[in-house]
Amino acid sequence: MAGVPVAFDSIERVRAADAVGQRVHLRGWVHRSRSSGGILFLTLRDRTGTVPVTIRKDAIGSERFQEAEHVQLEGAVTLSGVVAEDPRAPGGREVRADQFEVVHAGEPFPIFKGQTEEFLLDKRHLAIRSQEFVHIFRAKAALLAASREFLAQEHVLEVTPPIITGTAAEGGAEAFEFDYFGRPGFLAQTAQLYLEAMLFPHERVYAVTPSFRAEKSRTPRHLTEYTHLEVELAWFDLEELLGFTERMFVSVLHALAERCPEDLRAVGRDPAELTRLTAPFDRISYEAAIEQLKRQGFPVEWGSDLGTAEERALTLERTSPLFVVNFPVELKAFYMLRTPDNPKTVEAADLLAPEGYGEIVGASCREVDIDRLTERIRAVGANLADYEWYLDLRRHGSVPHAGFGTGIERIMRWVTRREHIRDTTPFPRTPARHTP
Repeated sequence: MAGVPVAFDSIERVRAADAVGQRVHLRGWVHRSRSSGGILFLTLRDRTGTVPVTIRKDAIGSERFQEAEHVQLEGAVTLSGVVAEDPRAPGGREVRADQFEVVHAGEPFPIFKGQTEEFLLDKRHLAIRSQEFVHIFRAKAALLAASREFLAQEHVLEVTPPIITGTAAEGGAEAFEFDYFGRPGFLAQTAQLYLEAMLFPHERVYAVTPSFRAEKSRTPRHLTEYTHLEVELAWFDLEELLGFTERMFVSVLHALAERCPEDLRAVGRDPAELTRLTAPFDRISYEAAIEQLKRQGFPVEWGSDLGTAEERALTLERTSPLFVVNFPVELKAFYMLRTPDNPKTVEAADLLAPEGYGEIVGASCREVDIDRLTERIRAVGANLADYEWYLDLRRHGSVPHAGFGTGIERIMRWVTRREHIRDTTPFPRTPARHTP
């Protein structure tokens, strides 16, 4: 093949209806390999999938065959051959190669079965080549694309807020602080305050940004850096916000099931389970949730936060998400609107994923009265001067508005049934790890 211009096919071409008997030219990486006598059986992978390849010594010659036998797993190769039917092969097809060239034979690949989780995290840059991760990250990309499509259809404008800020939006203890040219700087916990500023010229805005939380939580659902999709909508009350949120989730998850059925099946999720989701989702007040948890034996009272165990208990037997609404003021951020007929609670909701996976959305109406907002900022011990720019938004044309934020990795953990959220991001950041 050297010196001859070749138009390479993708492995997807092998699966085409008319492929049998056709000649293909492939390039990719060796996923598996074994030899038996004068025959080499390998699995080739590229971005479109994998395909079995049979290489006979008498077809490519002894020298090429010996080179092929010495290619390590994840070695890079090119080959040409004819597509043939083989009922024993995955997909019923294989390629019978008669030309083979080594691009890079590689060194012995260090990833194999039975290794510890810590070792695999140390070698994450190599471990992400596994087919399991390929399926997860293709589905994640489809989820983000479908989310953007839905928001565009709803005339919500994508904007680009900063991730370096001068204030800790939701509490200094959970913000990463650093020296910003001699002044305190923070990695953004949320883009919400900036989205509120962008809302006034555009009415409906959203952003997809990395968010950072300096929480020392070592649970299967926490990361210190995650992909945050946040939406802010003018003129919305809580009921309208929850309706928008559930419509978005139904639309996006239906699209995911339609576009990535094989990826979902490969990681243990039947696409039909997503297509069966319908709105509206069930709703329960925080107060009713506390009473239910008490009956289940949890030592909770009014004012108790809902942690991993409590959220799991509320949703383990459910097949559809659940909204918990109207939390106590003390449990939520300073910018949330108090419930008009109950000053003890705020107009806020958490959306809990079914099957025990816990919170995937935090949503609320925003406080629009500058005096009440000022009172809340002081109550949480924040420096009022740091939020003067935010208070300006209440001085110049303040209107009712609401919004929500969702962690893409948390959604993916539920959708792909992963035990730990770190398997939904290529390079997880946790309290114990910030490399590779």
